[in-house]
Amino acid sequence: MAKPRVRAERETLKMTRQRRRLLAWYDENRRNLPWRESRDPYAIWVSEIMLQQTRVAVVVERYKEFLARFPSIASLAAAPEQDVLALWSGLGYYRRARMLRKAAQFVVERCGGVMPATAEALQQLPGIGVYTAAAIASIAHNERAAVVDGNVERVLCRTEGLQADNGVRGAALKRAIWNLAGQLVDPRRPGDFNQALMELGATICLPRNPQCLACPLIKDCITRGEHKRLPRAPMLSREVAHALAVRAASRPASAERAGDREVLLEQRPATLSVMPGLWELPSLREAAVPENEVRMTVRHAIMQVNYYVRIRTVFEDDVDALTVAGGERRWVPLGEAAGMALTGLARKVLTRAHLLPSVPLDAIAVRYGADVV
Repeated sequence: MAKPRVRAERETLKMTRQRRRLLAWYDENRRNLPWRESRDPYAIWVSEIMLQQTRVAVVVERYKEFLARFPSIASLAAAPEQDVLALWSGLGYYRRARMLRKAAQFVVERCGGVMPATAEALQQLPGIGVYTAAAIASIAHNERAAVVDGNVERVLCRTEGLQADNGVRGAALKRAIWNLAGQLVDPRRPGDFNQALMELGATICLPRNPQCLACPLIKDCITRGEHKRLPRAPMLSREVAHALAVRAASRPASAERAGDREVLLEQRPATLSVMPGLWELPSLREAAVPENEVRMTVRHAIMQVNYYVRIRTVFEDDVDALTVAGGERRWVPLGEAAGMALTGLARKVLTRAHLLPSVPLDAIAVRYGADVV
């Protein structure tokens, strides 16, 4: 009977040691990220949603712009969807922005404008799952709730020797990781601990070439970076082509804008599952564009697909013959296009073609369709 108790005591000492070392490392080495300067649950929520499937470097500036434009839950709830999508343009996975706005409206209408304070209650909001709820509750309200993302999963699998090829797979592996994370969370500083574990996975315990000698948990790590993983599903490749059609503005808004040009954009139907409602360049009927007619080529990744995109200049008279109609089309002044909810690909192409002016995204008009001044 003594042996199980001894093992339990050793595990408790090990966890206490790991918490102490990890938090000391975090206090010394954590990156200076804007969302770490706040304990506002709304600000933390926005950062967590943006960080899903998006690199930290991309999120930093967009996070500041988003909060400048929508500083409160009420302002986000009251914003037109197209304004929210326009400010999200380039971050990808636009369903996140839609659900963020929908959840803000839920909070205003049903919670008196105040976000719930516990992880369990936060999961009742649209678009907030176990991970996001635990992150908000632990960081903003000091609730002892475990947070497990890809970085945390990798760290725990390596330190504890949990591997997909040793008999623990699928749901069982996920449960083991979440159980371990729940036991490990520091009871005094749960928010900092969760961020420390994620930070360790993002900067030290890397998927390839982990920096084990700099890891504060190396003495307790079973695998020392030799963690075996199931192979990642290969990326698919697809070739597509879009038309870049630009004309002189038909009716200039003012004398100062008499030289404005307009670009042809097409809104993706609301029935589509990917990027509904966003504006893109019209698709060409043929993906194979003669080399002498290719204006530019662009590589663009969406989820598990690498798109190799050919862009062809198309004159106004040839639009109907060369493109496939897929939604509502409009000739849009370039000054207005800069503030629209463009797909990441459309924004990338227009920027590389030097057609988008350098308009800060927080200058987007309050109402979609209004002149941007």
